[in-house]
Amino acid sequence: MTDSHKDDTPDQCRITCAVVEGVRVVTAQGEIDHDATRAFNKSLLSANGTLAHRRIVADLSGVTFMDASGVNVLIAAYRQVTGTEGWLRIAGAQPSVLRVLQTVGVDAFIPCLPTTEQALNS
Repeated sequence: MTDSHKDDTPDQCRITCAVVEGVRVVTAQGEIDHDATRAFNKSLLSANGTLAHRRIVADLSGVTFMDASGVNVLIAAYRQVTGTEGWLRIAGAQPSVLRVLQTVGVDAFIPCLPTTEQALNS
């Protein structure tokens, strides 16, 4: 199953979702900033803000920029999945995005793995 949130997403960001072996894989490309956070949040969670899946991989390999609003979406999703004994993992973050995640300490509680395959299998 694959879906896209292009209708809700600004031109500088594209988000697609798929389910792989029961894990929701959210693939983002472009910039995740204030304008894209609604679509990013909706892709990680359901439209009403509840969990669609307890296990989520956020594939950020195509993300060239992420500001604090994108980081806040990841933290909120992490809190929701861990509250249901699920997990959130980040895959493929480019060096500039990974640096943001490390600076704010997100990598200390959300695993950041080099590839989606590693995130699915760790």
